[in-house]
Amino acid sequence: MTATTTAAKATPADAKSGRTMPTWLPGLIGTVVIIVAWQLIAMLWGGERHVVASPTEILRTLGDDGWKLYGPNIWATVREAAQGWFWGNLLAITLAVIFVQVPVIEQGLLRLAVASYCLPIIAIAPVLVILFRGETSKIILAAISVFFTTLISMLVGLRSADQASLDLVHAYGGRSWAQMRKVRLPGSLPSLFVGLRIAAPAALLGAIVGEYLGADRGLGVVMINSQSALNVPRTWGIALVATAVAGFFYGLTALVERLVAPWAVKARQ
Repeated sequence: MTATTTAAKATPADAKSGRTMPTWLPGLIGTVVIIVAWQLIAMLWGGERHVVASPTEILRTLGDDGWKLYGPNIWATVREAAQGWFWGNLLAITLAVIFVQVPVIEQGLLRLAVASYCLPIIAIAPVLVILFRGETSKIILAAISVFFTTLISMLVGLRSADQASLDLVHAYGGRSWAQMRKVRLPGSLPSLFVGLRIAAPAALLGAIVGEYLGADRGLGVVMINSQSALNVPRTWGIALVATAVAGFFYGLTALVERLVAPWAVKARQ
């Protein structure tokens, strides 16, 4: 009787799970639909001006340009973005820890952080290009692009620590720094990695914006040159390459999160 009842209960669940669509399938279908629609729009409404390049033209141009064009420029942009990502996030994490430990400092410095976030990158970029030589201006722009997001994510993570755990550390004689090291920092990892994932594409964007205003090489330089030459397929191709690079580093950050804080990933699923 019990076995029959168990089987009867399990059958609908098994049937339902068998009809469940794989998680990757909707994304794949959506991508195919977008590519097909893109191809049709380029064929029907591209016109003689050739404003909209078709996916087939873009792929052909990417193949013709090859790694010889993209390799050095990708590396230049990634190098600038990576340094900006590192220093911007390091400053944000350090300030977040200081804000939690010394709340008096937060009242003044957080306003400056908000001001840095509200200041358009395109407005400050020319000033930085004039003040700093070489890659420095691009690195600073990349750092500014990631700073505020990581700062807020880290603050939220540090302040969402379990109060019972904080009280336990305090009961055993641990002061605020012990609470920070044993409870707040480990507990902040899920929120921190949310900010770091967003920061990866943002750093790349900041570096590219800096390259628009003056650089020897980089994805921004190549895009400006292709636009000036009215090479529409190459311009679209560069945009797709930049998107792919940003997506790669977003995924890389997510992979690091799975290795460092797997419990956070499971909690969101």
